Amino acid sequence: MTKTFTRIASTALALTLIPAPAWAQQMDHSSHAGHQMQDMEPSADDVAGAENALKAYRTALEARDAQAMGALFAEESTIFENGKAEGSFANYMEHHLGPELDAITSFTFTDPRLSVTRNGHMAYGYETYGYRIELEDGRVIERDGVATSVLAHDADGWRIVQYHSSSRAPRN
Repeated sequence: MTKTFTRIASTALALTLIPAPAWAQQMDHSSHAGHQMQDMEPSADDVAGAENALKAYRTALEARDAQAMGALFAEESTIFENGKAEGSFANYMEHHLGPELDAITSFTFTDPRLSVTRNGHMAYGYETYGYRIELEDGRVIERDGVATSVLAHDADGWRIVQYHSSSRAPRN
């Protein structure tokens, strides 16, 4: 094991001593000025766009609008709910949320509070809320919930790439 470590360290040291080609520093990068990245760059104060995406998700849940919810998530999203990895939003909708939506007659959020912080093309959100669900069979579910979200900004705007929520019965 010592010989392997020594070989790795020696190779790493040798690679750091090889000078970078001079031409790499002299390349003309002016052709990169029109890259799509500038078109996708969110404005410095675009926290509102990420906030609006999370609010739109809450609104789509209340409306039980699966199509509107799906449009808010990146294709390569990941959902976590109450200690379970649900996979992508599409998987979550097909195997978990979708069947639940069919049994819901009313979904209402109460006292939602949202905080979003932007960091370049990424943003993260923290939410607290209460919710009330009325089911077709007459049952009523009332819970307090929290959620954290990671969003990415691209040419189409802000999309949720990771969503983690949990809830519990209200405590007095």
